[in-house]
Amino acid sequence: MRKFLLIAACAGALAACGQTTNPATTETPVAEAPAAAPTNAAEATAQDTCGAAAHQALIGTPASAIDLSTLPAGTRVLTPDMMVTQDFRADRLNVITGTDGLVGSLSCY
Repeated sequence: MRKFLLIAACAGALAACGQTTNPATTETPVAEAPAAAPTNAAEATAQDTCGAAAHQALIGTPASAIDLSTLPAGTRVLTPDMMVTQDFRADRLNVITGTDGLVGSLSCY
C-alpha cells in the first residue's frame, strides 16, 4: 500500500510538471538551417563572409585613395597585372581594381 501511495504521489507530481499548451497559440518552431560553409569565391561573396557589403562605397574610387587602415586585416588590393596566391579564405576581402586604377569590385576569397 505504501508503494502504491508513493507511485501515485510521483505520478501526480510528474503530471503537475507537465507542459500545458493552448492549441490556439501553439506554433511549431522552425529552426533555420545554418548556412553551409562557402567553398568558392562566389559563395563566400554571396554570404558576405569577409564584410564586403560594408565597403561597397569603394567601388569607383581610385585605389590609391583607399585608407587601408579602415579595411579588415588581411585585405588585398589587387591590380590586373598582380600575381596573387590562389588559396581560398572566405574571410579575406579582396578589392579588385581595373586597368584605370579604379576599384571595380569587392570579393571574398
